[in-house]
Formats: sequence, structure tokens, C-alpha cells
Amino acid sequence: MNHNWNYPTLMWVGENRINNLFDACQELKISNPLFVTDKDLINLDMIKQIIQDLKKKFNNLEIFSNFSGNPIGENVEEGVKVYNKTNCNGVIAIGGGSALDVGKAIAFMCGQERPIWDFEDIGDYWKRAVSSKIPSIIAIPTTAGTGSETGRASAIINKDTGVKKIIFHPKLLPSIVILDPILTLDLSPKLTAATGMDALAHNLEAFCAPGFHPMANGIAIEGIKLIKKYLITAYKDGKNIEARMSLLSASSMGSTAFQKGLGAIHSLSHPVNSKFNIHHGLSNAIFMPYVLSFNRNEIEHKIIEICDYLNLNKSFNSFLEWILELRKDLNIPHKLSDVMDCNKINLDELSLMAFEDPSTGGNPKKINQKDLRIMYENSISGNLI
Repeated sequence: MNHNWNYPTLMWVGENRINNLFDACQELKISNPLFVTDKDLINLDMIKQIIQDLKKKFNNLEIFSNFSGNPIGENVEEGVKVYNKTNCNGVIAIGGGSALDVGKAIAFMCGQERPIWDFEDIGDYWKRAVSSKIPSIIAIPTTAGTGSETGRASAIINKDTGVKKIIFHPKLLPSIVILDPILTLDLSPKLTAATGMDALAHNLEAFCAPGFHPMANGIAIEGIKLIKKYLITAYKDGKNIEARMSLLSASSMGSTAFQKGLGAIHSLSHPVNSKFNIHHGLSNAIFMPYVLSFNRNEIEHKIIEICDYLNLNKSFNSFLEWILELRKDLNIPHKLSDVMDCNKINLDELSLMAFEDPSTGGNPKKINQKDLRIMYENSISGNLI
């Protein structure tokens, strides 16, 4: 019954809190920040305005944006070179999960001598790092899905192996988070749906993960409730501030809660994200009902607790029907074969990658490679047992 519980950092929440970004830098004594965002966001008027405002207040503002979704280790290495060459002393990471993960990883690696893969989330590997050389991070999400802003890890793909690795260190947790719903108003319905389902997967798997963590359970079940109440609203009306703020909160809550554990939804997702560049939230949404069905005997009592809190009929089938209906309303496909050519898939390779994924250990039902292969097969055929 010995556990380590860790909770989020300082969070500045509300409309137009992005206007306090320079104040956050001052509070953390960041005088020469590296501004990290991705290739797509750097061209948006919203990001251009933020950069323009910061340039008025800093003598120098370095920008790194040479990466896109599902980032690789080389992206981090390039960013570290920019950071060190220009003598930066802190990171501002703004964007979706990829931008936040890259920004956090750059801050983490800027003072390390070992390769990033030596800090994978295995045992006490994180203790290999020189903690004193990790600068402060400010994280500003522009999507409501990954919750990377409240996480102590970064998901980075090792291009040589094609495997998405989870890099962990307590100081990867940003020092200040800015949650501003205004920054998410222009998120497309498609991305609103995928990122919202990502947040749902985080909260749901955290709640169902084994282990004693009532604080994570409380956060996770409230996160699920916020998503149930507001995701469809934000999907249909992207300018709804209340819905956008609630989804940002639910996203941060999911990342906070999943320190308790994740499960096979993520185990199945990570290989197709790294091998086929499928959006992580979309793959989580597709795999969700197949994993729920597999885990049914172990989680049914927990699902009934969720149903009670969500005012659904108190049964596993009722919850599963809600998930299926939610995906349908969000125009999310039922099958993996609807979003990619599954003839290219090597199921033995993928199922082994999924089995070796760190999320597998948190699955509430003991799982083997054959089980994961069967779930891949079901997700391709649409066979929901």
C-alpha cells in the first residue's frame, strides 16, 4: 500500500490569459526563451500575434518550429542545438500534444549528455538525468486532448526502431500552464472530436486502471463527465467558450489522472501512430470499444460507477452504447480499416510493439501479445465481441 501521488503545477486559467505570458516568463526568470510550436501553427495569425507581442518585450526571441505531428528524436536534437546555440534559459511550448512534447523534451535534453532514449519511462531511468540543468517550461495547449501540459513525460518516436517512446522526468512537468479557451476556438470539428476522444481515453483508462489512487479516480470521473456534457457542443459550435474551457480542463485532468495508469487503448494506438502517422486521438477513439469489451469482466463494476455519475443506465452495455453513439455523432469511424490501408499491416509486428508498450502494464485485465493481435483484427473487421 505504498504509492507516490503527484499533482499538477501552477495553472493560469481563463479567457485571454495568454496576455499574461510575459508575466509568466518574468515569474520564472526566463529572459531568453525558446518559443516552440509546430510547422502548421507557426503560420496561424493567432501564433503570429503572440510572437509579435513577445518580441516587443524581449530583446531576443528564438523560435523553433521544424516539426509536425508524431515528432521524432531528431526534432528534439535540432531544437536542443538552437536552444544551446542561442543561450536560451527557458522554453515556451505552445500547441497540441506534439508541440508541447517537443518543447518539454528540448528543455529536458538541453543539459544532458546521454541520448534521449536513456531516459525512457522504465524503472528509475529518469535518475540518470542531471536535474539541475533542466530549465523552466511554460506550456500553453491549443487543443484539448493530450493534456501534456500537466504531464511529466514526452512521447517521442525513435525513427530507427519506429517505436514511440515515453520519456519521463519529474521536471518535465511545466512550471506554469496557461489554459486559455480563446486559443482553441478555431480548432476544426474533426480535431475537436479526435482530441476530445483522446482526453476521454485518458480519463477512462485512468479510472479503470488497477491500484489504489482515489484522488486520480475522482479527477478522472469528473473529466469524463465534462466530456460527456461538452464535447458534442464544442464539435457543433466551436465558438462556445464554456464548452472549450471545460474540455481544456478535462484534458488537463486526464493527464493528471493517468499517473495511475493507462491500458490497451494506448498500447494499440502507439504503434499505429508511429508506423502509419495516424492521429493519436483518432486511433484511441477507434480502439476504445474493442478494449472495453476485452476488459469487461475486470472493469464492469467500475463502468457502472461511471454510469451512475453520468446519469446513464447502470450497465456495461449502456456505457458501451454511449461510446458508440458518441463516436457516431462525432463522425469517427468504427474500424481502423476506415482510416488506413490495413493490407500494409504486419499484425505480428504491431501486436509485439503493443505488448511491449509501457501502457500495457496498466491494463486492468492481464494481456498478452495474442490478445492484442485479436483486438487489432477486430478493429479492422469491426467485430465487437
